Amino acid sequence: MQNELVLEKVSKSYKKNKALKRFSATMTDGIYALLGPNGAGKSTLMNIITENLTRDKGVITFNGKPIEDMGADYRSILGYMPQHQGMYKNFTVENFMRYMAVLKDVDAKKAEKKIGELLENLELKEQSYKKIGALSGGMLRRLCLAQALINDPKILVLDEPTAGLDPIQRINLRNYISKISENKIVLIATHVVSDIEFIARNVFILKKGSLIDSGSVQELNGKVYGKTWEIKVDSNDDVVECQKKFCIGNIRYGDDGILLRIISDDKPFHEAVAVQPTLEDFYLYTFESVGERQ
Repeated sequence: MQNELVLEKVSKSYKKNKALKRFSATMTDGIYALLGPNGAGKSTLMNIITENLTRDKGVITFNGKPIEDMGADYRSILGYMPQHQGMYKNFTVENFMRYMAVLKDVDAKKAEKKIGELLENLELKEQSYKKIGALSGGMLRRLCLAQALINDPKILVLDEPTAGLDPIQRINLRNYISKISENKIVLIATHVVSDIEFIARNVFILKKGSLIDSGSVQELNGKVYGKTWEIKVDSNDDVVECQKKFCIGNIRYGDDGILLRIISDDKPFHEAVAVQPTLEDFYLYTFESVGERQ
């Protein structure tokens, strides 16, 4: 049976600031992504799902049961990878994992086996006996993911999981997350659109606390089909003039001119050529239009 997490009209306010407004979604096993600028409500939503924050209104159920009625049973099926996690620098990697296993009430025998698997899969085996204070930023991010998985959670919440990783590590981590999502609900908040473009089954677009759009990557890309263009210009002055009038996604300098990727409802120039849109194009269209910036 698939897992199911349902949120109905979930809201959270801090005094007069409405951080999350009537958010509703249904998630089953697979990967879901949260996209939106800083202050959009992503962290608030993740903290409510992981019970680090209490919602003001709304209902959350897991497999048909209100999570507040599940109590410790709900927390036992959670895994959370925060963007910034405090760690004891004098702990070795293995001892930190054992410590997290105890906190999560994982059987000691099962924990030892799981720790070995996770450190191997996340390329931390050679760092097993190193102190956390000696790890690089990329190693710390992978260790943070490892601790989130120690209890084999059914709901896995990841906040900027690839921050600080090099391109190969990002790809490996992305593929690993995709692999383990078969029997988990995975929610990823990220600013790196390419991290979720090929693995997310559904994307939630948040703006100022509200869910303004959602759908598969293909569905969202389709909304900017015919609105993504490329054109070559001759000088930086041309670039500046285009930036005043249009949303520019990419600027690439070449020997034969400067290639601009423009997001626009209408064809910006007679010479402009329509190109296949990406999720980044959709994001820019949603948040970075000329009118939105002014």
